[in-house]
Amino acid sequence: MTSVRIPPVLRDSTDGARTVTASGSTVAEVLGDLFENYPGLRERVSQGGELSPFVNVYVNDRDVRYREGLDTPVGTDDTVILLPAMAGGLR
Repeated sequence: MTSVRIPPVLRDSTDGARTVTASGSTVAEVLGDLFENYPGLRERVSQGGELSPFVNVYVNDRDVRYREGLDTPVGTDDTVILLPAMAGGLR
């Protein structure tokens, strides 16, 4: 199974776990398995059935947008990282 790192802002959807496992041979399959096991996470990172454009996904620290997107291959020794964009600050 592939390790998926969960950032602090999303951990309430994974019962506080910072790392969970999911199965699949592509990022899309891993996310599908992840969302099946943690349905609340799907609600937090997707819009209209698609991954939100404000969520970045990395495989082993490489942004999948510069690889094969959600079709990027994933192996059992890989780590998928979900990283929602953050904004804010003082005016």
